[in-house]
Amino acid sequence: MEGRRILTVIGGGTGLSTILRGLKRYNLDLNAIVTVSDDGGSSGRLSKDLGVLPPGDVRNCLVALADEESLMAKLFQYRFTNGDLKDHSFGNLFLVAMSAILGDFLLGVKETSKVLAIRGRVLPSTLKRVKLKAYFEDGSIILGETSISSYGKSKIRKIELVPIDTDVNISATSEAVEALEKSDLIIIGPGSLYTSIIPNLLLEEIKDTLKNIDNKRILYICNVMTQPGETLGYKASDHLRAIVEHMGFNPIGYVLVNTKRPSEEVLKRYREKGADFVEPDLENLRSLGVDILAGDFINEGDLVRHDPFKVADFIMERFINSKEF
Repeated sequence: MEGRRILTVIGGGTGLSTILRGLKRYNLDLNAIVTVSDDGGSSGRLSKDLGVLPPGDVRNCLVALADEESLMAKLFQYRFTNGDLKDHSFGNLFLVAMSAILGDFLLGVKETSKVLAIRGRVLPSTLKRVKLKAYFEDGSIILGETSISSYGKSKIRKIELVPIDTDVNISATSEAVEALEKSDLIIIGPGSLYTSIIPNLLLEEIKDTLKNIDNKRILYICNVMTQPGETLGYKASDHLRAIVEHMGFNPIGYVLVNTKRPSEEVLKRYREKGADFVEPDLENLRSLGVDILAGDFINEGDLVRHDPFKVADFIMERFINSKEF
């Protein structure tokens, strides 16, 4: 295909931002489809107080696609430390103000993108205010992302999107659907499985679009560590199985899975907080009908996360620059 390849990443939180930091170095048409169900911290406060979409994940993606050494990027990540604005980030306030001036959250994101001169587009998956509803194996039903993630007494059986305004039908943004339809490659994840990734995939328009796309154009990047309150004890196949069960079909053709095990010292610190290494159970993954792309994809420091450059370089070599793709 002539011209720049179109690549769309679906997710939220730090996982999505991490992947974008690596991919933005390349000459791509980049789209980030971001979940808007965050109800904690500055985002949650602004959403509750002003009746707006939570801006935090969108802000993080905007900064990830900007020159992170620029003064504007640093300004957007600045967090107030006292007074009535304590714990609010400047970027969240800016996004909310811009959206209010323009009368539309998506327009606010577009204009903020220009201010930061980002390399790509950030698209909220929906413009409707939503909250998450989780059904746990012990029979508990809990509302709200923060409450769901902190419950920790049982495994999540099912997650749903619920409109905050009960008379509203939740729908995906047309821009997000169009980006998926035009993409040469769609990447799902990494990120919080039940609170960042699956909520985007539950939107009917996104689900239907993915169902009609060749799954060889869809790559799932599996998390490298489990998450307390969400995926305790999950192996790689459990992550993929949760996506398949929620969607009712498997849209994914490829799974990128990390096989580099962190040091025991690092794992000990994670286990003390209720997290652990996501075991790459390759045979179980294969039984789900996907092609596995395994290797060392982590950046091991105080935190074990995907290395944005290892992942981006691999994606470019395996997909974007490949004559077979």
